[in-house]
Amino acid sequence: MTLDGRRALVTGGGSGIGAACARALSGQGAHVIVADFNRESAERVAVEVGGEPWVVDLGDTAALAEVSLDVDILVNNAGIQQVGPIETYEPAVFARIQRLMVESPFLLIRAALPAMYARGFGRIVNVSSVHGLRASPFKVAYVTAKHGLEGLSKVTALEGGPHGVTSNCVNPGYVRTPLVEKQIADQAKVHGIPESEVVEKVMLTESAIKRLVEPDEVADLVAWLCGPTAGMVTGASYTMDGGWSAR
Repeated sequence: MTLDGRRALVTGGGSGIGAACARALSGQGAHVIVADFNRESAERVAVEVGGEPWVVDLGDTAALAEVSLDVDILVNNAGIQQVGPIETYEPAVFARIQRLMVESPFLLIRAALPAMYARGFGRIVNVSSVHGLRASPFKVAYVTAKHGLEGLSKVTALEGGPHGVTSNCVNPGYVRTPLVEKQIADQAKVHGIPESEVVEKVMLTESAIKRLVEPDEVADLVAWLCGPTAGMVTGASYTMDGGWSAR
C-alpha cells in the first residue's frame, strides 16, 4: 500500500487506460477521483475503486481556469482522436483536441501544483503516446497535441523538482481501448484497406512485438511513477511501444 493516504485524480478515468490507472492507484492505497465526461462511467469506476466521481467537461477550459485541486497525484489521461488528411481536417476539431489534450492538462497541473508544493510531494503523470515522439500521417491534431504534452511535462519537471514534484510521460503504442477500436474504420478509409487489415498493416507495422498494449500494462507503469521509489524519475518519457520508437 505504497500510496496509502494519497489523493489521486485520473482524467478520462471512466474507461480504458484511465479506468485501469484508477484501479492500479486504488490498489496501492490511494483515494482516487475519477474524472470523466460520462457520468455513468465515472460513477461506475468510482464505486469500483472506492473513490469519488468528478463529472467534468475538460474541453471547457474557461471553467478549468478557476479550479483548484488538493491532490498528491495527477494523471492526465483524457483524450480523443480523429483521423484525416490535413487538407480536409476540420479546424474546429483540431482546436478541440488541443484544448482537451494540451490546454486542459496545463490547467489541471496549474491547479494542483500549489498544494503539492505546500506538502513537498507531487506526482504528475501525463499519458502521452508513441505519437508524442514519432509522427504518423493523418493524425495531425493528435500528434501535435501529444508533442505539446511532452513539452508541458518537461517544463513541469524542471519547475517542480525543487518542490518534491515529479512529472513524466508514459508513451504507449496502440492500446486495446475503445479509442483505438473507434479508429479502425477511419484508418481503413484513409489508407484504402479493409478494416480487417488495419491492426496488422497500420497499427502494428512499426512494432517489433506484434500485439496491442493492454491497459493494465500502462497502469502498472503509471502506478510505479506515482510511488515512493520513483522520486528521482522526472522529465522522462517512458516508451511502451513494442519497439516502435527504437527505429
